[in-house]
Amino acid sequence: MNESPFKGKTGLTRLRNAFFYSMAGLAAAYRNEDAFRQELRLAALLIPLALWLPASGTGKALMIASVLLVIIVELLNSGLEATVDRISLDQHHLAKRAKDIGSAAVFVALVNAAAVWGLVLFA
Repeated sequence: MNESPFKGKTGLTRLRNAFFYSMAGLAAAYRNEDAFRQELRLAALLIPLALWLPASGTGKALMIASVLLVIIVELLNSGLEATVDRISLDQHHLAKRAKDIGSAAVFVALVNAAAVWGLVLFA
């Protein structure tokens, strides 16, 4: 089986490569994904707001983590969509199912963020 030639890298080389691949992924998501840009703008507003609001340290951490979870799930969904599109741009029920499930994951992460914020601020 052929594996990536980068799999054998270890130590600092692996960490350096992983960092640059991650930065390339963030840049690609920002360039190509409207939803990612919207959620990043929302995070830029909500994270400082979480730090400013009168909540406990745990509450602030939960609020920030819930926002970051939305971004994480959006990145995974964008990767899934790119992979499906790479395989084929033809209409197929399994491709639709994969994309719809990825979208549902983002929706659940957004509902989670709203619930966390609501509970921290109003419970």
